Amino acid sequence: MVQQFETERVKPAVSKPVATQDDRAAGRRPTSPAEWRSDPQDIDYPRDLSLAIDVTDTLRGIVSGKLIVPVAQSGPMTLLYPKWMPGYHSPQNPIELFAGLEIKAGDLVLDWERDPVEVYAFHIDVPDGTDVLDIGFQFLSPTAPSQGDVVVTEDMLNLQWGRVLLYPAGYFARRIQIRPSVTLPIDWQYATVLKDESRDGDTVHFAPVSLDVLVDSPMMAGRHHREVALTNDGAVHMNLFAHQAIDLEIRPEQAALHAALVEQAETLFGARHFDKYRFLVALSDELGGGGVEHHRSTEIIVPPTLYREWEPNRTKRDVFAHEFTHSWNGKFRRGADSWTPTFELPIRNSLMWVYEGQTQYWGHVLTTRAGLWSTKASIESLAKIAATYDVRPGGMWRTMADTTEDPVINARAPLPWPSWQRNEDYYSEGQLMWLAVDTRIRAATDDQQSLDDFARAFFGIDDGSMATRTYDFDEVVRTLNDVVEHDWTDFLDTQLHRRVEGAPLEGLELGGYRLVYRDHRTDFCQSFDAQAEQFDMRFSVGLNIGNTGTVQEVMWGSAAFDAGLTAGSQIQSVNGHDYSEQVIGDAIEAAKDGVAPLLLTVRARSQSRPREVQVEYHDGHRFPHLEAITGRRARLDEIFAAR
Repeated sequence: MVQQFETERVKPAVSKPVATQDDRAAGRRPTSPAEWRSDPQDIDYPRDLSLAIDVTDTLRGIVSGKLIVPVAQSGPMTLLYPKWMPGYHSPQNPIELFAGLEIKAGDLVLDWERDPVEVYAFHIDVPDGTDVLDIGFQFLSPTAPSQGDVVVTEDMLNLQWGRVLLYPAGYFARRIQIRPSVTLPIDWQYATVLKDESRDGDTVHFAPVSLDVLVDSPMMAGRHHREVALTNDGAVHMNLFAHQAIDLEIRPEQAALHAALVEQAETLFGARHFDKYRFLVALSDELGGGGVEHHRSTEIIVPPTLYREWEPNRTKRDVFAHEFTHSWNGKFRRGADSWTPTFELPIRNSLMWVYEGQTQYWGHVLTTRAGLWSTKASIESLAKIAATYDVRPGGMWRTMADTTEDPVINARAPLPWPSWQRNEDYYSEGQLMWLAVDTRIRAATDDQQSLDDFARAFFGIDDGSMATRTYDFDEVVRTLNDVVEHDWTDFLDTQLHRRVEGAPLEGLELGGYRLVYRDHRTDFCQSFDAQAEQFDMRFSVGLNIGNTGTVQEVMWGSAAFDAGLTAGSQIQSVNGHDYSEQVIGDAIEAAKDGVAPLLLTVRARSQSRPREVQVEYHDGHRFPHLEAITGRRARLDEIFAAR
């Protein structure tokens, strides 16, 4: 299909008339930037759009699209590529991968102009008498991780509809209806919450759906697929896709843990806000991404060996609970400034500490209540989180509230000094804040009430409704006060806007534990490091080092920082011995209470020759643990207990 399109473009212009600059000067011109503005109306688009996607070119990762747009009226028209995609919190839909745009009115190929300010907008002039526009394009999946998230491989794909369409400006997304279809490679299977309407060979036609629902309803497909029912009523399924069939061999006891997650979530929230739900899971080390939430589904990318090597991959299991929680927190309930009626209007992230912070909290709690993690593993995970903020000095200059702007500021690009710059700390520092809220409620009510009561009252309303309900800061405070009276405004404001060094540890202590450091890693940290292929010594010498000796992170103000080490440097030797995890671990232990510095041979990316670095550190290994406080109620254990 791509080859045919390219051949047609080189034909003489006489065989395919093109609207030239002179043509437009004689009549109407595409809307100019001065004239165009986003002002969508809550009215129906006159007729359904039709979108046909072809994903058969998996070898090259080229997705081809044909879009039929009925014309509302002739004259200036603006078509938009979705910009603020659901679940990303930033304008990062990869328009650079959208290519080959051709817009036709009958046999006439229309000239289009990209808006010089809003580059996601394309202006055209629709000739009189035009009934529909025929639009062709491609979406070019990255072929290497350095180009972005790979979404098409020879064995599977992850199709986000918002990457493969344009839509007419001027209408709420919910008022534009689209008839989508997709042509798959031979014998591939697929999963989505969209309703099948018909099938013609390898082309699947879906029932008409509104633009907002389509963009929020991704599809996974692949050569190897397995479906697992997680509820008796058939409402919730997990669809597994893999590069090889052996990776789909999920054991009954593993499937039962996922089913328990669904049960625990529904027990917590007390309501459903979906008619059906699908966990779309790619067991892949080739596809990019991790987890993206949607109202009735989620995209999850996990290691291909997740089920075959269950214990080594245990640190990856919490993604299921996190993304499932988003059906309630983030999709059904959403911060008022995070909702917009269409995808070109910017969102605001001021309440991300609820959207993501409380989801991070419930993600770990529900993972444990379901049995996907043990209580011990969750406590060890909390120790790692608390220690990260305990040694991270960025809180001295930047508030947690300010990090809610990070999706827009850097869109998760790598940072040279994350411990000082901070990056989306509303996730995990927000998790510690919500732990403090939970344990405060428990302590104030003789453990008769908890954050569970808030969750049911806030997210469990309107059982069965799938219409997004927005909230603001005041509603969060009112609902907390309905659970237990307290000055929650002051508490939350202090947590969100404080500028201090160290972690908020109140929740741990009210939960019956204190953060301590010991000379050995917990089982959880050992597993995490093995999975990430790293040696995390940020809490001691201030280094996180990859298995090959590449420095992943240097903690601001640490001994490694003072020695001039930087991320990206390669440690070649330690005290004259070739680098290995064992060698540097032994050297740190040997230097404890001594006077001789660690002597490292380091080569930075910007340097042609290695250099010798002396690191003055003599406090030995410090790895995070939580220690039970004698005489304190172990509320953490109670929080993690199954319901």
